[in-house]
Amino acid sequence: MTTFDSFIIGQPSLDINTDYEGHTIREIGGAVVYSGFAAAALGHPTCVLPKASSATVDVDQIFSAAKHITVVKLESPQSTSIENIYHTANKERRTCRAISRIQGYSTAEIPNADAKIYHLAGLMRGDIDNEIIEYAQKKAMVAVDVQGFLRCADEKTGGMSFHDWPEKLSMLPLIRFLKTDAAEAEILTGLTDRAEAARTLYGWGAQEVMITHNTEVLVYDGKRIYTQPIKSRNLSGRSGRGDTCFSSYITERLKEDIVQALLTAAALVSLKMEKPGPFNGTRTDVEAYIKEFYTTEAGQGR
Repeated sequence: MTTFDSFIIGQPSLDINTDYEGHTIREIGGAVVYSGFAAAALGHPTCVLPKASSATVDVDQIFSAAKHITVVKLESPQSTSIENIYHTANKERRTCRAISRIQGYSTAEIPNADAKIYHLAGLMRGDIDNEIIEYAQKKAMVAVDVQGFLRCADEKTGGMSFHDWPEKLSMLPLIRFLKTDAAEAEILTGLTDRAEAARTLYGWGAQEVMITHNTEVLVYDGKRIYTQPIKSRNLSGRSGRGDTCFSSYITERLKEDIVQALLTAAALVSLKMEKPGPFNGTRTDVEAYIKEFYTTEAGQGR
């Protein structure tokens, strides 16, 4: 049996993205796509468990360009489709609407994957429930993108809004790697200071906390705050920023210390954001980007 570095549970999304100037593009998104490509591009053996309706989403086609990925498909009555309307040039403010969504994952349909990390990458509350965190924690290290537990879709309108995670104090101690963005961290903690929010989330039980922002990526491990800047020269590939960064970081952490893993993740996501779609470059591309745009002094912690 293959031992995977990462086993990613989450659905692809049929995204309809409109920028602040009114330009609309349709693309396949979803944390499982961006995360899967990022980990695999760095050479990490990766298994993905995408769930969708085969009538509307060709899962095999989505992952056909990726190397080092094993795809195990799950069928759903509907696929997830999300409309994103960005209100600013930096794409930090957006309005989201769920046009359709999958039937949530259940523990009964999750294969017994031999993986070092179980990465839970749902897109909204109900895709992956707390029971799956408990299940995954018995199998491997657990990585959670908190978006899938905070973002809620109105059953009638599909309008999406963010709400605190009621079970966070009981769930966070089960999580090895936790990822939020700055806005989600504020919802969870009530704090606008990212470093203080990370310390609070660690204090509640998460063992290693990542908070992404349009200017930098921050990590806290209970000892020091580590940061690396985002260096993208354009934002044409902004979609999937957090997913790409988190997945590359946690898989690199299997062999590297925080400083090196964070440097690789920040450089990879910066490069990815310069081109739409998931990252399909190589480790060599990332290393070249680091040499050109990053210095060794950054990211040492404080």
